[in-house]
Amino acid sequence: MVKGLPAEWGICSRTVSLDHYPHALSYFNNTIAVGLRSTSDSIILLNAITGSQKAILSGHTHWVGSLTFSLDGTSLVSGSDDRTVKLWDVQTGGVVKTFFGHTAWVLSVSISADSTRIASGSGDDTIRLWDIQTGECHCVIEQQDDVYHVHFSPTSSQYLLSVSKNKVWQWDIDGQQIQPTYDGSCIAFSPDGTQFVSCNKAVVTVQNSDSRAVVTEFCTTLSNPSHCCFSPDGRLVAVAAGHTAHVWDITGPDPCLVGTFISYTRDITSLVFSSPTSLIIASGDQSIKFWQIGASPITPVETNPESTPLTSAPIKSVTLQAKDGVTISRDSDGVVRIWDILTGIYKTSFQTPAKYSYKDVRLINGRLIFVWYADQKIYIWDTEKGELLKTMDASGSQLIDLRISGDGTKVFCLYWTSIQAWSIWTGEVVGTAQITTVDFREFLAVDGSRVWTGYHQSECQGWDFGTSGSSPIQLPGMPTLHLSGPMVWDISQSGIKNTVTGKVVFQMSGRFAKPIDVQCDGYHLAARYHSGEILILDFNHVFL
Repeated sequence: MVKGLPAEWGICSRTVSLDHYPHALSYFNNTIAVGLRSTSDSIILLNAITGSQKAILSGHTHWVGSLTFSLDGTSLVSGSDDRTVKLWDVQTGGVVKTFFGHTAWVLSVSISADSTRIASGSGDDTIRLWDIQTGECHCVIEQQDDVYHVHFSPTSSQYLLSVSKNKVWQWDIDGQQIQPTYDGSCIAFSPDGTQFVSCNKAVVTVQNSDSRAVVTEFCTTLSNPSHCCFSPDGRLVAVAAGHTAHVWDITGPDPCLVGTFISYTRDITSLVFSSPTSLIIASGDQSIKFWQIGASPITPVETNPESTPLTSAPIKSVTLQAKDGVTISRDSDGVVRIWDILTGIYKTSFQTPAKYSYKDVRLINGRLIFVWYADQKIYIWDTEKGELLKTMDASGSQLIDLRISGDGTKVFCLYWTSIQAWSIWTGEVVGTAQITTVDFREFLAVDGSRVWTGYHQSECQGWDFGTSGSSPIQLPGMPTLHLSGPMVWDISQSGIKNTVTGKVVFQMSGRFAKPIDVQCDGYHLAARYHSGEILILDFNHVFL
């Protein structure tokens, strides 16, 4: 944490929007399994780095309420409201075996460390232990109520924990109770199996798995957490209740709250760590969010500990540079941040020198160049060096918008009656295109030497400014923005359409309706929203 930042600081690096309610999550080696509460009753596998869909597993006849990967990641176990448990081959996506026997919905599943047994908890008030090889149920454990949680130890296949009627139980594989019960609403083992965490109302307790000795205990402001988990290194514990999740560092003598995540409109349904500092949360608002824990919005040297704690300012622009593997955002405080496009992880940031209306930023040959307009002049700033590279006189017309070209060689300036292109390196005007209509809205996109303007009541117009010294060539008109890439896309605020097939491949609806700004290079799309979120789409994976 950077001194001067509030304790609840965290960055949502990416949001994946789903068509249905995600009810369960499991993670293994950059693959996320998501159980959907939907009419399709399917499980989807997502790439945790890109957020793109890898596969769909179909076979259940009702919603999937619980998922878990085997320790080696080759198998996936699912429990469903159709009263069955299924074992899946992750590589082929096929069902290896279906286990029948429960008389009510299956609420929780777990697979033993040696992958020989499956435990399942159900609304029929029982835990069933299944032999994977034979498919037979070799033990039924009667509980007092619905079994919401059941977990094998990750290092021993000889015992497991369960939660029923807000009581935590411990069992051996023959169904014999090992320890007395105690109060608790959710449980989870540490990755090495030496500890487990349980939540009893606002009290979170971490215990030694063998001796049951209390390792640490702390209170959270959350009432009756429904989900909890350890980070892969065992240093952090996440707990969730309602719309909120807390992350605690349990390594010191006094556990410390390091993250609070509350940007949900409906209850959190599941959460899992994907790295020691990355938390994935599923919500009933049909989203999966990727959070960076303790990530700083600016570099430590730029933080004044005497100043008022920083807050996340609204994002004013987003620049997509997929070829460089980054997306660049700029907020209303003038802070420019660089994000890794594959992981969604924040990389670095810079405080820009001005907060004027018309400005843009782009990574050019490894240098972050910031351009702004003030007093009828264009200023070009090397952000990393903190130097003003060039000042250009742009007097004579009222500037409406400004954008750096996609190839990083020019600055496009939109005036009432024209578009001018200035060379970033020489400061000279290298092309002018006349505009006949003034009912324009803004630049929609730049791509290399091409630029488009958007109109309220007429089609978009574009010009190709080509190389220095050549006259700009007007591009064919189009109702909405088209960019070439692996396919040709028709992009508007309502969705993205493949112009070859006519199929709408992504619907801008719900929380992703009407983005403020859209950037596209034909392979990726970045959009920003009033909520402060940035949506990144990978056409190669999402829209095949």
